[in-house]
Amino acid sequence: MSVVALACAVPVAATAQQAAAVSTDDRADAAGDITVTAARTILPPNALPLTIDLIDKATLDQQIAISGSITDAVANLTPSFSPTRQKLSGAGETLRGRSPLYAINGIPQSTPLRDGSRDGFTIDGFFVDRVELIYGSNALQGVGGTGGIVNQVTVGAPRAEGFSGRTLLQANADNGFSKDGIGGKVAGLVQYKAGRFDATVGAAYEKRGVFYDGDGRRVGLNLTQGESQDSRTLSLFARLGYKVGETGRIDLIASRFELKGDGDYVAVPGNRVTGLPTSAMRGDPPGVAAASRTESIALSYTDTSLWGGNFVSQIFFNRSRDTFGGEIAPILTFQDPKIDPTFKLFDQSQNRSRKIGGKISYERAIPGIEALTTTVGFDFLTDSTEQRLIATNRVWVPPSDFRSLAPFGQANLKLFDGVLRLAGGARWENVQIKVDDYHTLASTTYDGSRVATYGGVAVSGGKPRFSDLLINGGVVVEPLKGIRAYVSYAQGFTVPDIGRITRAVNKPNQDIDHYVDIQPIISNNREIGVEVKRGPLDASATYFWSSSDKGQLLIASPGGIFDVQRQRVEIQGLEINLGVQLPIDGLRVSAGYAHIEGRYDASPIPDGIVDTDLDGTNISPDRLNLAANYATGPLSMRVQTQFYLSRTFQGLKRVPDNDFGGYTLTDAYVRYQTGIGGITLSVSNLFNRQYIDYSSDTRLPTDPLSFFAGRGRSFTLGWDTRF
Repeated sequence: MSVVALACAVPVAATAQQAAAVSTDDRADAAGDITVTAARTILPPNALPLTIDLIDKATLDQQIAISGSITDAVANLTPSFSPTRQKLSGAGETLRGRSPLYAINGIPQSTPLRDGSRDGFTIDGFFVDRVELIYGSNALQGVGGTGGIVNQVTVGAPRAEGFSGRTLLQANADNGFSKDGIGGKVAGLVQYKAGRFDATVGAAYEKRGVFYDGDGRRVGLNLTQGESQDSRTLSLFARLGYKVGETGRIDLIASRFELKGDGDYVAVPGNRVTGLPTSAMRGDPPGVAAASRTESIALSYTDTSLWGGNFVSQIFFNRSRDTFGGEIAPILTFQDPKIDPTFKLFDQSQNRSRKIGGKISYERAIPGIEALTTTVGFDFLTDSTEQRLIATNRVWVPPSDFRSLAPFGQANLKLFDGVLRLAGGARWENVQIKVDDYHTLASTTYDGSRVATYGGVAVSGGKPRFSDLLINGGVVVEPLKGIRAYVSYAQGFTVPDIGRITRAVNKPNQDIDHYVDIQPIISNNREIGVEVKRGPLDASATYFWSSSDKGQLLIASPGGIFDVQRQRVEIQGLEINLGVQLPIDGLRVSAGYAHIEGRYDASPIPDGIVDTDLDGTNISPDRLNLAANYATGPLSMRVQTQFYLSRTFQGLKRVPDNDFGGYTLTDAYVRYQTGIGGITLSVSNLFNRQYIDYSSDTRLPTDPLSFFAGRGRSFTLGWDTRF
């Protein structure tokens, strides 16, 4: 399916009320499709020229049972999404070679001013009804989304009067059923509806054991960035709703998610030369274990027939606190001989971010020109972020404020009874970034015999402003129902990781007002797609080009910390998907393939010529997915295989040790619906394949603590019921 950038406002699904805003046969609900709320319009997806995937509740629960998280579920099903790191941090995980924007009901979960890469873990999947994927750079949700949007739509309002709900019990174990590898989850949700009022409350608690690889060794821990293994998670969710008149609705949605590492293990170095991966053993790591906490609340009002149009508004508050593990290291920004002249100073950092935002829009057909649907709206967002060293109470990343004001407009013209559609629009993005005067931390290099101390520099703050007109446009041709082709162009917008940039300033007499590296990233996405959805066949093919003059790359420094570099980036790729319902009742097979190429300008003096391949920190491998689903009566089953294909990185700054060897993983799932609920059994890495995960295989080739194997065979047994 497809979507154009910048249509309506706010991510609350429009109900199927009759409205003059869009003709009945144009409305997604009337067409039998789910409204794609992340697209910010009630037009059906086939009216919009960008690629969309929808992961429904059944499929999402199936994938979470296999892999354990929403991020893993999306990655398993999406060939152009990077294989996940199986860690708390999603740094380097990309969609179409760029960072996706994670959102919950349209509320951004990222911390763009200082990207902690924890935005994939901000809600338990038990409370998510579906996931909407919009591919490619676009400005649908404002800042972020240069690779696409991953919007998690939470459970909707109850439809039946009285009480209803559901529960889940789940246990998981490694292949050897090790005591410390066993985990479990319990979750419950209660809903109540009385006339115009409804309420939903729920909680989910999960204990994760340690992971074991295919050889039966503990998977290594990244104590600094954080782990999903050896952790505990508590997720809370609430929704209150009230129907106003026949077409209006008020919703108040709140959620809280907290994941804490248990801190029971320390890392054991691996050996890349012999192929021995990093492991873990019982121990007490220093400091506070890595943790992540996100809290969010949103108030929205929608009316599907306000003055003949669709009105949507929302205000929201979101805050996060991400704690990273610490260490004592001879080469690290944390070392300051004024505090500890022995160079054994321990510290760890914590990101603190707070967002306040709002969205408003109005969409309707033009009176007298019913084929023309237009949207006008306005978004605002403020984000305040800092990164502190909590053991010594020092500021690593100075407090930074982001403010965005963005009016937008969109139009969609239906011609020849829907055979041809023209879509386009623009968004005026006005941004201010504020950083007060600050002083960078001291930096020390100590190799056991020589000491080099750099005392940091004073940096003048500022309030640089940026404004850009972000445009989009496309054409959709649908000569027969279920067969369509489209071509589109859309610009995406985000800010670079300001925190990595500001904390790394090492030259005197710098000021933020004139520091070029904090300029926003404008990405340009062009694509051509063809889709066939007729009878038993569901197929699509898309080719895309993406470029940015000043992109954002993560480049490892000699100390192992990744710094931001701003260079020209060009990415192109091909996505092919095929699904067929076979003559055997209930049997469906599918295949997906993605080929992605990315290059950047690595010249010492940038010349605008891309001469080096993006490495595994910045782009995903080519991939082939194969799957078979069988469902009949109370029984459903799935077998899926992902082929991650080998890749050799070429170019001016090629690192041969970062080449990727490839690997293949197979998962299986079976569910049986009984009279008292459903019983599920899933097996991840069915053949217990021993492999080094993609991220570890393609970066930091000299770091023995970052050579991680992937999980070996693991089992999940669950029971769920509705009442």
